[in-house]
Amino acid sequence: MKTKIIALIAVLCFFAGKANAQWAVIDPTNLAQSIVNTTNQIAQTSKTVSNTLDNFKQTVKLYEQGKEYYDALKAVNNLVKDARKVQKTVLLLGDITDIYVTNFQLMLSDKNFRPEELNAIAFGYAKLLEESSDVLTELKNVVNINGLSMSDAERMERIDKAYSSVLNYRNLVAYYTRKNISVSYLRAKKINDTDRVMALYGNANDRYW
Repeated sequence: MKTKIIALIAVLCFFAGKANAQWAVIDPTNLAQSIVNTTNQIAQTSKTVSNTLDNFKQTVKLYEQGKEYYDALKAVNNLVKDARKVQKTVLLLGDITDIYVTNFQLMLSDKNFRPEELNAIAFGYAKLLEESSDVLTELKNVVNINGLSMSDAERMERIDKAYSSVLNYRNLVAYYTRKNISVSYLRAKKINDTDRVMALYGNANDRYW
C-alpha cells in the first residue's frame, strides 16, 4: 500500500509548480501541469473582452500549444489505477477547452451574433473554464505529499468526486454550446437561412460534444 501511495505521488504531483523538464519525454506530471496552466491562461484571456477577435486569436495560440500537451497526455497508458482517474480528470479539462475554442471560432463568423453577444459568450466560457480548473487546484491536496494522511479509500473518494465535478462542467460546456448555437438557428429560421447555419456548425451527428 505504501508503494502504491508513493507511485501515485510520483506520477501525479503535477501541481508542485515546476514544469521545466522536456515534456517530449512524455512526463505525465509536466503534461498535466501544462494543460492546467494553459487553461488558466485561456480563461484569463477570454475574460478580457474589449476586442473579441484579437483576444480570441491569442486564445487560439494558447489552445494550439495546450493541445500538444493534451494529445501527449492521452497517449500515456502505463499509469496505476488512481493515477489513471486523475489523468482522465485532467483530460476532461482539455475537452472543455477544445469544445470552447472549436465552436467559438465558428460563432465569430456567424452573422446571427452581435459583437456584444459574442463578448458575453466568451466570458461565459471563461467562467466555466476557470471553475473547472479550480476543481483541479483542490485536487492537488489529494495527490501531493500533504495528502499522505489519507487512506486509499479516502483518496479515491476525493479523486472520484473531482472527476465527477469536472465531467459535470464538461457536460455543462457542451450544453452551453448547444444553447448558443440554437439561438443562431432560431434567428436563421426567421429569415429562411437555416441551411447556412447547419453548414457552419454541422448537424447533430457531426457534433462530438
